[in-house]
Amino acid sequence: MIPRRAYAKVNIFLKITGTRGEYHTLSSRFMRVSSLYDTLRFERKTTPEFEIRGNFDCEVHSNTIYKAYKYLLAATHSEKLSAFFEDHAVCVEKNIPSFAGLGGGSSDAATFLTMCNEDLDLGLSVDELARIGADVGADVPFFVYGYESANVRGIGEIVERYDEPLLHFEVTTPALEISTPTVYRYYREHRFDPISEEEAARLEATPSREILASMSAKEANDLYPAALGCYPQLKEQEGWFFSGSGSSFFKIEE
Repeated sequence: MIPRRAYAKVNIFLKITGTRGEYHTLSSRFMRVSSLYDTLRFERKTTPEFEIRGNFDCEVHSNTIYKAYKYLLAATHSEKLSAFFEDHAVCVEKNIPSFAGLGGGSSDAATFLTMCNEDLDLGLSVDELARIGADVGADVPFFVYGYESANVRGIGEIVERYDEPLLHFEVTTPALEISTPTVYRYYREHRFDPISEEEAARLEATPSREILASMSAKEANDLYPAALGCYPQLKEQEGWFFSGSGSSFFKIEE
């Protein structure tokens, strides 16, 4: 079975549009980072328990890949799927930093779903995989669709391809693990200021290179000031943009 790449992403812009219960709705441009990816493959094993091999800092049952497996099993009731992972482990070569705003866990989960669907002939459509992925995590549908660039709305479930050249990025990640729920909570309590539908539509129609040339890092990402507020040790980096809830920064590699 062929190994697959699970690419990182950056948020060219990330603007809050409102709330939906406990969640924040957003308008964001996701773009693939072609130079940064994890690699997934399946390997034979001898014990029946679900096994993930790789450098992870969480228990198997907390891993997004395991969550993707459980949701996929619930959706398909596939005996082929459960039997396959009794004698195969999921092996992950980790290169994408965790807790960094680059979508590594979501990309791993999406790539796992795609591998299972293709290698085990589960017969699910991409839209069906994306719906399963949305239960795993908000960023997973983007990675399921495999777009290089896309506008993402709602709580991550609405993904629309954006036709533009793929930019190449330099990415730097400080040695700081940032909690996404903590940043969102700080944003809601201290900086809540959703943009209008008109402004969201304007950004969604604007090419990524133009956005990065015309907006500051704080203007482009509503979560950046919130992350600075609740993580004083996070230092601003002039000329760099902030991805997701952080802690990674990126800029175009010319």
